[in-house]
Amino acid sequence: MTKYIFVTGGVASSLGKGIISASLARLLQSRGYSVTIQKLDPYINVDPGTLNPYEHGECYVTEDGAETDLDLGHYERFTGRPTSQANNVTTGRIYQNVINKERRGEFLGKTVQVVPHITDEIKRCIQLLGNKKKFDIVITEIGGTVGDIESLPYVEAVRQLRYDLGYGNSLVIHLTLIPYMSASGELKTKPTQHSVRMLLENGVQPDILVLRTEHELTNDVKRKVAQFCNVEPEAVVQSIDVPTIYEVPLRMLSQNLDIVALRKLGLDTERPADLEKWVDFVDKVKNPKGEVHIGLVGKYTELPDAYKSIAEAFIHGGASNGVKVRLEYINSEKITKKNIDEKLGHLGGILVAPGFGHRGLEGKILAVQYAREKWMPFFGICLGMQCSVIEFARNVLGMSEANSTETAPTPVPVIDLMESQKGITEKGGTMRLGAYPCRLEVGSRAYAAYGSELISERHRHRYEFNNNYLEQIEAAGMKATGVNPETGLVEIVEIPSHPWFVGVQFHPEYKSTVQNPHPLFVDFVRAAIEYKK
Repeated sequence: MTKYIFVTGGVASSLGKGIISASLARLLQSRGYSVTIQKLDPYINVDPGTLNPYEHGECYVTEDGAETDLDLGHYERFTGRPTSQANNVTTGRIYQNVINKERRGEFLGKTVQVVPHITDEIKRCIQLLGNKKKFDIVITEIGGTVGDIESLPYVEAVRQLRYDLGYGNSLVIHLTLIPYMSASGELKTKPTQHSVRMLLENGVQPDILVLRTEHELTNDVKRKVAQFCNVEPEAVVQSIDVPTIYEVPLRMLSQNLDIVALRKLGLDTERPADLEKWVDFVDKVKNPKGEVHIGLVGKYTELPDAYKSIAEAFIHGGASNGVKVRLEYINSEKITKKNIDEKLGHLGGILVAPGFGHRGLEGKILAVQYAREKWMPFFGICLGMQCSVIEFARNVLGMSEANSTETAPTPVPVIDLMESQKGITEKGGTMRLGAYPCRLEVGSRAYAAYGSELISERHRHRYEFNNNYLEQIEAAGMKATGVNPETGLVEIVEIPSHPWFVGVQFHPEYKSTVQNPHPLFVDFVRAAIEYKK
């Protein structure tokens, strides 16, 4: 039967539960086990699709069109396996499902309560992946920290599920913090002890402790934690700061995290771990032969997590080219004609990032114009691609009023609301989401990068290239080199006379992984290196 691993957190949030979960999954995969990871988020939003990036960072999109937590991006980048709607569950969705059942009369008039109805629904969602796809192991990360009011139903569901499954078929990994008191020069274990005690009060005994720390832990510290938290000494694992998150699986391997987990689940520990390609990738990331500076122009630049997948895709693309990409976050609201050369002139390439609304739009358009006129490599994603069309229409075709109807009424709507979006009033989950096919023009730069005529990429948008202007724009030198074969929607625009100018309506960053760096990012980084030479 499918085995289950639950990952909880204590003391503080943002300790890296997602990275630990993804690292363990990679290690188990390397030993031949089929693994998937899911995230349980305790917020009441049905999904993060309507959340401001400043609130929650990037909204990640799966192949089947689910808007999910950014941790799912880590899961895919580490494991190389696509995730789905079932891999991200929120309190909002749990309660929505239970209320819908109550409205249909499925509870036969019973009083609906947190226990058992909410906890039963949580258990059903946890087991959905294991029951349907028959993975060897399902790793479930529980968001928040132990002790949060909103996390209590999830912890109770884990307690019940461990009993239901049998304790040999599941285990709990608890990630906590070991703070360092600089005044006394001591590492303090008390916060971890209190966190574990709180977990025990809820009926859950952790099997493995992962201790987040900025300083090396002594054996005495590990033994003390093991003794006071009722775990075996070998089940206390250190997670120290590393130069790159992709080194974490190797650090966990050196401490036998995967071996301890497999032994506790009663699974074979003799299968050798095949991590040769992973080690080679980490070596390239840590020991680049050079570097290149690329500007990311957006309006959420104060919070880099808003562009997490793009940043990671540049790491993959940089490693493929043997260089480190120095990503510079440039606020589009602060770009003006007077300071643009100062902000962009030293770069090897410019990426104009996705986004919504009018704020910062004119700065993005200025950045596109700068890249086009200076023959600097340009990459536009989603709104970035739309900005490239607006800029081209204004400054090459002389359509000074060209704009997107998303930002303002315009007599020249080169970007317009999709026909399928007209009449839609609800915001949550109603965009054009998920994977759609795209046919590439043979001989185009995109075709050269992909090496294929038909591709599939993920989307998240409401507005599109207005095909009423396609003939004029193509006649002036910007070509539509990627088109949806079913609807005719323009997916990719290029300027063939430019050294590297590509705008894409989709989000290529979502599909870039360690094992398969995205070809457009690889090619763009290569072009930036050539430009600086």
